[in-house]
Amino acid sequence: MKNNPVYKREMLVRSRSFRIPLIIMIFNGILALVALLNMYQSIAQVKVSGSVTYENFLQLYTFVAALEFMMLMFIMPALTSASISGERERHTLELMFTTKIRPVDIVIGKLASAFTHLMILVFSSIPVLMLTFIYGSISSQDLFLLLFSYVTVALYCGSLGIFASSLMKRSTFSNVITYGIMVVLVVGTYMLNVFLLRISETEINMMVLGAGETIPEPTSGAAVYLLLANPAITFAQILEGQVAGGGGNFKIRNFLGSQAGNLITDHWVFFSLILQLVLSAIFIWGAVFFLEPVRRQKKADLQSTR
Repeated sequence: MKNNPVYKREMLVRSRSFRIPLIIMIFNGILALVALLNMYQSIAQVKVSGSVTYENFLQLYTFVAALEFMMLMFIMPALTSASISGERERHTLELMFTTKIRPVDIVIGKLASAFTHLMILVFSSIPVLMLTFIYGSISSQDLFLLLFSYVTVALYCGSLGIFASSLMKRSTFSNVITYGIMVVLVVGTYMLNVFLLRISETEINMMVLGAGETIPEPTSGAAVYLLLANPAITFAQILEGQVAGGGGNFKIRNFLGSQAGNLITDHWVFFSLILQLVLSAIFIWGAVFFLEPVRRQKKADLQSTR
């Protein structure tokens, strides 16, 4: 990144703005206030009952972790979906192509600058998450897995935004496409599985079973594997493995039925994170692919005028 001129410029421009320090201060101030109130409540209960309630610290961990995840999933596309299309609208993208800057440098530089600033916000909130370590409710391995999921979702959503930005000429259209795809990935895949699960439950309720036959478990069928590309489901699975009930109604077990027990379902988090990283690489490649013809055309036009 040190030799990437686009990354250097983006970091310089963002670092001169007061918004990043202000956002960090406000965000961590809110988290710290919630943590202190939670600690105060726990101490008050200890004085009354003489025992420590771990549930309060787990709730704090779940709240902070979920808040940061939602921030990454929705803010990261906003930072990248207008990055290249904005350069088009300002007529500065053509100027970049007259230099030795390659499309891959533009894509990686834009994505890395947005990723860096959001990771600063995430890592600045780690002390609040580590408050749960006081009573040993969360291990260091759990925290590492959580941070790795943050990195994955940031790259996943950010690369989707940069892909749409390179594809569309207007920032408005790229924003619509980015969040449209996000809605399909997050809400669409989940609602599809809920719909198929309800159909399966209806069919089971209408079945006439013979003697000795057991009632099959409802399942959403092969559509459950679409949830591997759903970052919200992956995050819910991580929380479910760390905090009992942390996954809420988004647990993958609700949709598996008799499909539970194979290699993918037993290692769902691993396979989903790998798939999302692969999709991130595909989106980045796609962004470079759509920029390369523009660069070649600009080079050809420049040479023809000489």
